[in-house]
Order: sequence, then structure tokens, then C-alpha cells
Amino acid sequence: MNKLRFALLLILLTPFFGTLFGTAYANETGEEKAVINQLLNDFLANTINDDLKNHQRFWADDLIYTSSSGARFDKAHIIEGIEADLKATAMEHTKESHKTLPPLYWAEQTDIRIYGSTAIVAFKLMHKENANATEVKQTYFNTGTLLKRNGIWQVIAWQATKIPHEN
Repeated sequence: MNKLRFALLLILLTPFFGTLFGTAYANETGEEKAVINQLLNDFLANTINDDLKNHQRFWADDLIYTSSSGARFDKAHIIEGIEADLKATAMEHTKESHKTLPPLYWAEQTDIRIYGSTAIVAFKLMHKENANATEVKQTYFNTGTLLKRNGIWQVIAWQATKIPHEN
């Protein structure tokens, strides 16, 4: 009889616990979505004003990146490219007296889905030549998979698809 009473009590309290824990999970998920959204926007805007550190922070060491041209590479390849660009830019600045404005990137139509310590982020990447440009140069659909390790979200997989210009 005690087992029956206990079972009935559990059945009656299940909606209460579901609401309690479901709300806690929803709040946690909402907070994590905000963290990931901020991470994405900070990365695209390069809020730390250091391309190399920006990319080192965003991409996981075990990254698999598939570019819009179909090339596949890892984090080391991205870092090597940035280091080469930095060297080339440093040499150009010694020859030229003016500095060009950096390109401007931002996300639109962002959709973030969280599954425990894994998150999927999909968005439309917008690109202008620089902050003074009036026209969007190119748009891409991007989908990234992030993994939370030691309390830090990083991208472990990325897919970029170029969106053809509409006429």
C-alpha cells in the first residue's frame, strides 16, 4: 500500500517538478544562447581589435572548417593565414602613410540551438568593405557547431555557403 501511495504522490508532483526544472533549464539555455550570441557578435566585430587573438579565442584547436569555395582546413591554417596577412600589412604600412579601414562583418537571422554542452549556430553573415561603405559586398549562410569545454564555448566545426547576389 505504501508503494501505491508513493507512486500516486510522484504522479501528482510530476507537473510541479517538470515546471520547476523545465524553467531552470529554459533559463540556463537562454543565458547560454546570450553568451554564444555575444561571442559570435564580438568575434565578427573583432571587439578585442586583435585579429590573431580574436581567431585563437573563437576557433577550437580541433576545428574543421569548410569554406564557401569548398576548401577544408583547420585552425592552424587560419592562424597561419592571419600571421601572413599581418606580416604583409606591416610591410605595406612602412611603405604607405595611410591606413585603410578594416572590413565590417555582422550576423543577421541568427538561430542558436543548445544541446547540453553542444550548440549549433546558424546565421546570415553580412560583409561590407569597411564601416564607411554603403553597399553590402557579400552575404553568406554560416552554420557552426560549438562545444563548451572547461566553461568556454569554442567552434569545432564550421560551414560557410556563399549566397549569390540577387538581381
